[in-house]
Amino acid sequence: MATEGGTIGADPSRPFEAVVLAAGAGARFGGGKLLAPYMAGVLLDGALACAFAAPARSVTVVTGAEEAAVAQAAIRLADRLGLHDRLRMVHAADYALGMAHSLRMGIAGLPTETAGAFVFLGDMPRVPRDILAPMAEAVRGGAEAAAPVFQGRRGNPVLLSAALFPEMLALSGDRGARAILDGLGDRLALVEAPDDGVLYDVDRREDIPSAAHPGESRDPS
Repeated sequence: MATEGGTIGADPSRPFEAVVLAAGAGARFGGGKLLAPYMAGVLLDGALACAFAAPARSVTVVTGAEEAAVAQAAIRLADRLGLHDRLRMVHAADYALGMAHSLRMGIAGLPTETAGAFVFLGDMPRVPRDILAPMAEAVRGGAEAAAPVFQGRRGNPVLLSAALFPEMLALSGDRGARAILDGLGDRLALVEAPDDGVLYDVDRREDIPSAAHPGESRDPS
């Protein structure tokens, strides 16, 4: 399907993939952020479980700091969900260069026939799954990207069509895809989110409420 700008929708015969950015050192958190206790597991579990729920063929976790421990956490959750065959790992050796480097590594490792990629942030554990199918439908329908909004604020995850991959692979610094999305205008589809999980991220230890500690809340999967 073509939009007014003439963009052709993602080929329905080509699959979407998912990328989870889990490379950062979590300096403001004091280190070990993605492995911090959260619900019945660790913080990374929330984003990863949502990525597995996306209409995507595979989930690529991009590791960086604490590579082995983060990879093991991802494997444990995938095994628990019975989805180990959908999990892929990519290591961003230069993760300290910023989020853009991790994003480039994740995108560069995707199969050539990919129609687009959902990009999840490993420190965002409460993404509502209801937004994922509408985002996919928007990109299949001709949008170059899709993102959720809550009360007028754009959040994460985002879905990037393969048409944007060359621009993504040229990114640098710590801003991720924001600048590219800002320039898309009506080629960016905005999907209303049912809650603020698309905005909630964990930067510091106090960002994790006591109710999310092990044994006090539900399993994020």
